Amino acid sequence: MKRVFLIVLDSCGCGALPDAAAFGDCGTHTLRTLVHSGKLHVPNLEKAGLFHIDGIGCGTPLGEPAAAYGKCAERSAGKDTTTGHWEIAGLISTVPMKTYPDGFPKEVLNRLRAASGREILCNLPYSGTEVIRDYGQQHLETGALIVYTSADSVLQIAAHESVIPVPELYRICEQAREIMQGEYAVGRIIARPFTGTYPDFRRTANRHDYSVSPFAPTVLDRIQAAGKTVISVGKIADIFNGQGISEGHRTVSNDDGMGKTIQIAARDFNGLCFVNLVEFDSAFGHRRDIAGYTQAMNTFDAQLGALLPQLREDDLLMITADHGCDPAAHGTDHTREYIPLLVLGKQVKPVNLGIRSSFSDIGQTVCEALGVSAEGLAGTGFLSRIL
Repeated sequence: MKRVFLIVLDSCGCGALPDAAAFGDCGTHTLRTLVHSGKLHVPNLEKAGLFHIDGIGCGTPLGEPAAAYGKCAERSAGKDTTTGHWEIAGLISTVPMKTYPDGFPKEVLNRLRAASGREILCNLPYSGTEVIRDYGQQHLETGALIVYTSADSVLQIAAHESVIPVPELYRICEQAREIMQGEYAVGRIIARPFTGTYPDFRRTANRHDYSVSPFAPTVLDRIQAAGKTVISVGKIADIFNGQGISEGHRTVSNDDGMGKTIQIAARDFNGLCFVNLVEFDSAFGHRRDIAGYTQAMNTFDAQLGALLPQLREDDLLMITADHGCDPAAHGTDHTREYIPLLVLGKQVKPVNLGIRSSFSDIGQTVCEALGVSAEGLAGTGFLSRIL
């Protein structure tokens, strides 16, 4: 095959994993929550076989599936974006990334003050929208950085664009990335610019993530080393810190991400187009917005209907997720869930792929489809089963 499109519906899990209790996530099921809203309308995903997946526990399977279908368990010790994507790409993270439930230590804050020349506000786990509501006015008055974290392995810095211009905020986050290494390492440093006036502050699309680099080469590196192209859409390039990426396309929304993907599908290239649609997670999952998440899925399904006719004879389209973020769950954290897997293409047989033991099976199959060796990376490919 010549082209593979791999679309990650960020956080669209499909049921609690057997070890979910260890993460406080018993009974979570992102997709079921959307179905139970009564407003989910995803005919293209239904036709593909979404509700035929073994043990899906929601929805009604309709007719014969048009795609190969299944779900994948996570082997890595985590439930975050970085861990999930790295596992898809062939790396199992056996040690969870460091989190800071009580805020960051004084040494980290002192080094960040010295590097940035600014004081620091907050230093607590916080919702991204609530932290700018609670600290935004003080930030406007003092110019201090709003530094916060979450249940994920992240250090986030929020700043009003009129106080700290976006390029300066990016430089500060680059400095924070250098500080947060070794014993203090976190998965991501995230720049969180915002605008507006109190109490109507709003985050902008100028978010930027600074990830740690993968601890070993991934399937992206293998594809690129084989002389093929790896196109990133959305925050994929950030998640892999640019490693193994040939061409990157930043996005401001899910709609923008799918629009760019449809444009790329009209091009001629040889390799992988790897897409992350982050708003399912950032705008709806974390905010526990069931109605918004459901509508976003409906919109994606309609856009999928526009993408499918673009697929060529030797294309493969894979749709999956990276973790759960059940909008009906307590708190605001990700949820430890299986991820759905749908594989479409003119040469694909509608077979049941069952329950895969690792997200890495996806990356192995991408390599198989492109004729690239993924020897030494995690996962078991299933290309021969679907063609």
